[in-house]
Amino acid sequence: MAKAFKTSLKPPFLRYVSGPKPTAAQRLEYPFSIPFLKHGLDLAFERPVTIIVGDNGAGKSTLLEAIADNCGFSLMGGTRNHVNFSAKEESLSRHLRFGWTPRVSKGFFLRAETLALFVDTIDRIAADDPRILAAYGGKSLDVRSHGETFMALFENQFGRQGIYILDEPEAALSPERQLQFLKLLKRMEDSELCQIIIATHSPLIMAYPNARLLRVSDKGLTQTEFHETRNFKILREFYINPDGFIAGLFLDDE
Repeated sequence: MAKAFKTSLKPPFLRYVSGPKPTAAQRLEYPFSIPFLKHGLDLAFERPVTIIVGDNGAGKSTLLEAIADNCGFSLMGGTRNHVNFSAKEESLSRHLRFGWTPRVSKGFFLRAETLALFVDTIDRIAADDPRILAAYGGKSLDVRSHGETFMALFENQFGRQGIYILDEPEAALSPERQLQFLKLLKRMEDSELCQIIIATHSPLIMAYPNARLLRVSDKGLTQTEFHETRNFKILREFYINPDGFIAGLFLDDE
């Protein structure tokens, strides 16, 4: 594997991702059947932290997977050292252009849905070389709770120069843990070493200051504000009147 490249330039290192407008025939097949791609893709990264929001099935994870694939990360999660999982032949990355200034070789891809498989891989490697666990706090990830595993990854693997792609990092985190995550995110940004791209449903994470917040929909990627997201509006209505909100929810089905 090539020697890790370091740069004195500040993030964002990945400057843009672009793709052509698909033809009518292409839109019948994955990945161009995903609605947000129907107008093509022209995504510029303007800040060290980019947060992407949208409904389930909107294409957030597909986009992050494509970026991770271009970085050379395992699509099951991890770093460039965890490439035992092959990329999908249909990976969106093969249809896109990526602009780097400069291209960095370090970082991490976190996928909440495949974390258990990643943990099994690390523990299997550590059985032959226990020193591997030093990079995760010196303790097997498999014996920790889901939330503790996430935080062990965040605290021990994040912070070095590189690009960090996080797909729903809130999946195993309580609200208190999410606040801890935001503090870690701030330290990473302040280091001027890290570019962070996050897909999330969590209004707490969406509220991170200085991030560029983008919404994925059938109209493509559009910049938005935290308080304009549907996630925030739903929770705001709930917190204002929890009993009335829940009662009204069930009335809708009558």
